[in-house]
Amino acid sequence: MPPIALLSRGPCPFLSGFDLADATLPDLRLRVALSPGGPRLPVLLQHGHPQTHATWHAVAPRLREAGHPVVAPDLRGYGDSDRPDSTADHAPYAKRAMAADAVALMHACGYERFAVVGHDRGGRVAHRLALDHPAAVDRLAVLDIAPTLTMYARTDRAFATRYFWWFFLIQPAPLPERMIGADPEAYLRHHLAGQSRTPGIPSEAMIREYLRCYRAPGSLHAICEDYRAAAGIDLDHDAADAAAGRRVTAPLLALWGAQGTVGELYDVAATWRETADRVEGHALPCGHLLQEEAPDLVLDHLRPFLG
Repeated sequence: MPPIALLSRGPCPFLSGFDLADATLPDLRLRVALSPGGPRLPVLLQHGHPQTHATWHAVAPRLREAGHPVVAPDLRGYGDSDRPDSTADHAPYAKRAMAADAVALMHACGYERFAVVGHDRGGRVAHRLALDHPAAVDRLAVLDIAPTLTMYARTDRAFATRYFWWFFLIQPAPLPERMIGADPEAYLRHHLAGQSRTPGIPSEAMIREYLRCYRAPGSLHAICEDYRAAAGIDLDHDAADAAAGRRVTAPLLALWGAQGTVGELYDVAATWRETADRVEGHALPCGHLLQEEAPDLVLDHLRPFLG
């Protein structure tokens, strides 16, 4: 594999003390926020939909101050990262592909073993990363998710109503892309308002940043492809792991919003114990956007978990 180039883009506007860079992987380019190295365990932060690395603005700088080298990329298809062409099976947007991106990126930064913290879609990438690359993942934290296979298998009217986009975004292209594209700001603001239970969160500055990336050419198609992969090839990978008895062996910290859909509909810690050996779980008094709604509480749990 050719070496991965890291091209500096200057200071990160949302993460204090971080620099932006473009990481050129073999098949795409990732935008990534990087902190200077520290003596503690490196941490990979992975955002969800419809966020970017900017969602970690209240968490990443404090992990850096605690001595953790921190890497916060925009996932493929999101933010200012590339949006590769997809295929009929949506494999370019499978969590397996995103997990491979993460390992290549961390190795390029000089980190062979690291912790992973993932929210929403990033948590699903973190789950796949721990299964596919156990030697690289020292520990992982998943924020406000239950396993994808579990959530689809236990779908009922309450879940389908609250998480309607799981079933809307997977419809064949270009239907959802065209419908959202007719008024992406209205759709995005409605989506974020439904995720948060904290007035003023996300801030207007965060919403404008997420909207900037949402409006980028190809963004809506890439997002839909992420969800189409989750409802197809990702489930195939998860089912194969379950059939083979393959489990997450790294310590796993599950945090969730007590006022959000996942916290209200699932025994979150129990769902993770079905697929992971060592699970610690805590509910936080907020909605889905833990890292933006309750960053102090997230850090209270992350710091001792990361060691």
